[in-house]
Amino acid sequence: MEVSQIEQLSPTALAYLGDAVYELYVRSYFLLPPKRSRTYHNLVVAQVRAESQAAQLLALEPYLTTSELEILRRGRNAAAGGPKRVDPKIYQQATSLETLMGYLYLTDPNRLTQLLARLELYPPT
Repeated sequence: MEVSQIEQLSPTALAYLGDAVYELYVRSYFLLPPKRSRTYHNLVVAQVRAESQAAQLLALEPYLTTSELEILRRGRNAAAGGPKRVDPKIYQQATSLETLMGYLYLTDPNRLTQLLARLELYPPT
């Protein structure tokens, strides 16, 4: 995809892609040691829920560039509605993280890898 095409994508489209990128990373992270299918599922769901994504975003923010912070802002502003079980602010933060993940996946995979490596993923207690 060319830069001009990527720039035409809405924050919602980037978040859609970023959601998949983030979940794939989390799934890969918990893959070893081998576990039962249900355990994989529980570990991943605990990390990809909006509350966990919002917490990850707060931990990553000090490492983000000005342009990355702008992508977050666009994603946050595009997050409308959301599930009723989640505070709208939390949902906006999670969506902005997904927007950044989608954007970096398309534009700078090396930077995406750097940021993903900074995530602090823990099994639920």
